[in-house]
Amino acid sequence: MLNLKKNCRYDLVCPTSMGVRITPVGRMPVHTSSMFEMQATSAESNVLNVSSSLGLHTKVLTAFVKDSPIAAFIKAELRFRNIEFEGPDVPQGGAWGYRHQFNIADSGFGGRGPRVWNDRSGEVGRSLKASDFDLHRIFDEEGVRILHLSGLVAALSHETTEFCLAVARAAKASGTLISFDLNYRASFWKGREAELRKAFTEIASISDILIGNEEDYQLALGLEGPEAGGKDLEKKMEQFKGMIGEARRMFPDAKVFATTLREVVSANEHNWGALLLSGENWYIENPRPIQIMDRIGGGDGFVGGLLYAILSGKNEEDWIKMGWATGALATTVTTDYCTPADEEQIWSVYQGNARVKR
Repeated sequence: MLNLKKNCRYDLVCPTSMGVRITPVGRMPVHTSSMFEMQATSAESNVLNVSSSLGLHTKVLTAFVKDSPIAAFIKAELRFRNIEFEGPDVPQGGAWGYRHQFNIADSGFGGRGPRVWNDRSGEVGRSLKASDFDLHRIFDEEGVRILHLSGLVAALSHETTEFCLAVARAAKASGTLISFDLNYRASFWKGREAELRKAFTEIASISDILIGNEEDYQLALGLEGPEAGGKDLEKKMEQFKGMIGEARRMFPDAKVFATTLREVVSANEHNWGALLLSGENWYIENPRPIQIMDRIGGGDGFVGGLLYAILSGKNEEDWIKMGWATGALATTVTTDYCTPADEEQIWSVYQGNARVKR
């Protein structure tokens, strides 16, 4: 069982590097488009958005470029989404200094898959360090029920690796539960494999909730598992169960393990499934078709729904259901993040009820 702290100021907190995503209007490709929409984004703030939309108290620990109009835009967007933020305003250092990352991505259509171009040179979030924050105040005085960590932030730079380790240790010492989404990225690990394997293993060893796909568990933690890709998702479910069983033996302090499975039929239709192990209990959502407006953020939506279900005291069997539904809901909108109107909307998505509500 997960023992959540009581009387905390924050339900969910995460370190992140905020940036912006620009997306062509009308599902057009990036290289032929002249009109784009911009949104504030990060994988970790996407996770928080489910809980912040439904009334829980959330916060990002991040960094901003001082006096930057992009930083002002991001702060305004976070306020609008009911997500608190804390972190230093770092001087830009001239035109070739710090900036916020740009994520340039289209949504794809039919047989044309989405394409994503990350532009992260000079990213201010890579400078994050523990001395930027009063971790004793955040975790011991104010209190946090769940700290959510992402492998994306943990691998951004040597500084952010050390920062995530310090935050995880502070959270553990205070009795805060730790959720760790492994989020392996080969380009982030290049030349730093030994350092990051050691850091990721330490974070996983003190985590209560471990989340990842087949590549995440294998490449970040060195576990044996199924090959990436493939069409037989039900067969992969059994292979995943074996891999997660091995993860549980390696990390006995973790209580919950989760992953999603996705088969791409087209850019507009996926088969979406998930499985979760809590203690000795397996919960499985067999893959079923969902329609896609924009696939980016579906995995973050799953994690967001899972953590919201845990924080709001739902029964174990509902954790994966809410995660599956919020992941599916995230793919019906053009934002990276899922913003449920209420719990009823989440359950309607899960039940396949798309009837009009008046």
